[in-house]
Amino acid sequence: MSSAGEPTASEASDSKLIAEVVQGETAKFALLVRRYEGKIFGTVRRYSRRESEVEDIAQEIFIKAFQKLNTFRADAPFEHWLMRLAVRTCYDFLRQHQRNREHNFTDVADERDLLERAGEIKNSDRAAAARQLVAAVLDQLSPAARLVITLLEIEERSIKEISELTGWNQTLVKVRAFRARAEMKKILSRLDAGKYL
Repeated sequence: MSSAGEPTASEASDSKLIAEVVQGETAKFALLVRRYEGKIFGTVRRYSRRESEVEDIAQEIFIKAFQKLNTFRADAPFEHWLMRLAVRTCYDFLRQHQRNREHNFTDVADERDLLERAGEIKNSDRAAAARQLVAAVLDQLSPAARLVITLLEIEERSIKEISELTGWNQTLVKVRAFRARAEMKKILSRLDAGKYL
């Protein structure tokens, strides 16, 4: 608190900062960025492994947030609104870059080598190999499948939360989760991963 009893800029609530930004004090948006950049970058890294892409996507999320800030109705916390925007932006990114993520036969062979090496290496390296395998499988999923698997299995979100984040109804989330799991099984069967995992 400042000496006058009012909160300092770093202590100001999201609602107060948003109101000030919408009223023209645009420099205050930087406080919101600083407050949420860690969470946004963490979310984006689940959808892209290239740091340059992560930075671009995070920047796009904050640009969209700034542009749409006047549509924030405060019926839920700002963080929820921002995370919905982040997830939808990540989904758009996955759809736009899907053809760049398609793997050819040599990629599958490289992943088989990774699986074979997993049986020969010590436990600490095995965990790293498993993470690489998960990333490789996620890269081969369709955008909708990757999004729903990431939210459901990696972030451990409920069907209701995924529905709120994506804008899909709960039935569609369940259908996409079912299809995503089937897609993953198909990818893993090509890799013959069952005997390694």
